[in-house]
Amino acid sequence: MTTAFDVDLVPGARNAIRVCLNVQPHERVTVVADRDCEEIAASLVHEIEQVGAPYQAFILEDLAPRPLVDLPVVIAAEMERSQVSILAVHVQPNELRSRMQLTDIVNRRRMRHGHMVNINRQMMVEGMRADFHKVDRLSSKVIEIVRHARRVRATTKGGSDFTADLNPDYRWVKTSGLISPDKWGNLPGGEVFTSPGNVDGTLVIDGVVGDYLCEKFGSLAATPLTLRVKNNRLVEAFSENKALENDFWSYTHTDENSDRVGEFAIGTNIELRQVIGHILQDEKFPGIHVAFGNPYGVHTGAEWFSSTHIDVVATRFDIWVDDRQIMADGKFLIE
Repeated sequence: MTTAFDVDLVPGARNAIRVCLNVQPHERVTVVADRDCEEIAASLVHEIEQVGAPYQAFILEDLAPRPLVDLPVVIAAEMERSQVSILAVHVQPNELRSRMQLTDIVNRRRMRHGHMVNINRQMMVEGMRADFHKVDRLSSKVIEIVRHARRVRATTKGGSDFTADLNPDYRWVKTSGLISPDKWGNLPGGEVFTSPGNVDGTLVIDGVVGDYLCEKFGSLAATPLTLRVKNNRLVEAFSENKALENDFWSYTHTDENSDRVGEFAIGTNIELRQVIGHILQDEKFPGIHVAFGNPYGVHTGAEWFSSTHIDVVATRFDIWVDDRQIMADGKFLIE
């Protein structure tokens, strides 16, 4: 890949390759990008070359029309002989299936994988410059607190008030930005998550929503999305932005479990200063985010499935784990 790139991308790319993925010279790397992310991919490839690792880089538009229906066979074949992979693309509607096909290979082969979906320059020069060892230390503290908890209660200044009853049979997973064969991770990283036993209450989403709706609607600070959840199912969605309301409701009713809370997560990237309107970074912002749909059962232990997965992010949380308060107005009390 000979694409020129901005030198401001170098620190973030170096963090991704040398710290987060810890690429070694003897390991083979697969890089998957699209035209929108070609410059970022070039900065990542440059760092791989500096490490001295063999690699193969792909641009999706060279292989198949978008939106992508399935993961191209040539990419799947290359991943079968790699130890590390990176996906840096801007998503389009109905492409989740192809990304799941990619992560199925990652999970089966226990690859170290950096998921950089909707990555952009701002995230490369902000979130990807974080001290991920510092983020990992906090994430370890959080996961030790929640791992044996029975209930989490959360409120926000925007009006959220909900509880999550935790299932002791479901595992908590740490994705702090330091990626291991045990769990691929989004980059920028910084969260711990599980699949909840049950969620009830009101979520006022004044941050962002995920998947392709994030790029379509951006920050929701001016027109929040209010969600009511009962017995772990979405029962109501309201926003003054009716296009957002309708698109979100349609997305969360794609299949029989699309309206089910599949992920319950605590963002731990304390290096982030504000929500920027991009889900890849914003879901790591300190606080709670949940996702409706796929519970990442191979990691959490949840035994049900959905073909969809959409995150929702709110801000300025107070969080109690059982009777212990661990966050006040968006600030951790355990650092």
